[in-house]
Amino acid sequence: MDEATKTKDSAVKFLNDLQEISFTKIALILLGAVLCVFVVRKIIPYLAKRGPNQMRLYLLSSVPVFRLVVIMVSIAWIIPIVFNVTIQNFLLFIGAASVAIGFAFKDYVSSIIAGIVAIFERPYRPGDWIKIDEDYGEVRFVGIRTLQIVTASDNVITIPHGRIWNSNISNSNDGSRTLMCVAEFFLSPDHDSLQIRDVLRDVAITSAYLLYSKPVLVIVSQTPLGTNYQLKAYPFDMRDQFTFKSDLTIRGKAAIAAVGAKEANAQFAYK
Repeated sequence: MDEATKTKDSAVKFLNDLQEISFTKIALILLGAVLCVFVVRKIIPYLAKRGPNQMRLYLLSSVPVFRLVVIMVSIAWIIPIVFNVTIQNFLLFIGAASVAIGFAFKDYVSSIIAGIVAIFERPYRPGDWIKIDEDYGEVRFVGIRTLQIVTASDNVITIPHGRIWNSNISNSNDGSRTLMCVAEFFLSPDHDSLQIRDVLRDVAITSAYLLYSKPVLVIVSQTPLGTNYQLKAYPFDMRDQFTFKSDLTIRGKAAIAAVGAKEANAQFAYK
């Protein structure tokens, strides 16, 4: 009987605490958190877009971290206002919330947890060029549940963080200010490989988009499609990667034709 009375009194006390909640204070905390996140999401990308390329990556990567800090501080501030924080109440609340969330929002919570993991492990960050499955683009936004990438076609793709549990993530620059671009050429076998290698290297070195502090490589291999040349180089600004690759391809084809080499055709490929 005493135990039942104690449990009843605890429930009444919990209800009284709810009745005395300052909803105005909660609203102000939430409003302040939303404003902070909104200002950071607007100001930091604005500064990053107009700053040096290396500083741009650091600024963009700080946005999700700051947003997570604001959310955690807001939650920690609101909980004592709403609940009578004791060990018994805390365990009761966590147990009930875990069961409800586990059944109703399993996929949603999985993406949120994956988002928190991504913020700390940093498999991608704003400014990185990544490929998840068939989607390749620049990370524009990293939220708690999803990330957004902008493709070369200027399409915005929203991807749940939950994809990191079962998908490989290819990160082309991983926080650095540039990335490798590869232009491929397939030639018929009757040519001077040393000459073609030197010609393609000169094409890369004379490109207006080249980052000269990075190496230029020409990789040669024999394939069923012909002799494959991979011209590998780094653009000065990774946002120019597609223009850079186009420049290498167009000028590379012209240089190859100028020395009399011929591209492999379908007839050779199937011999």
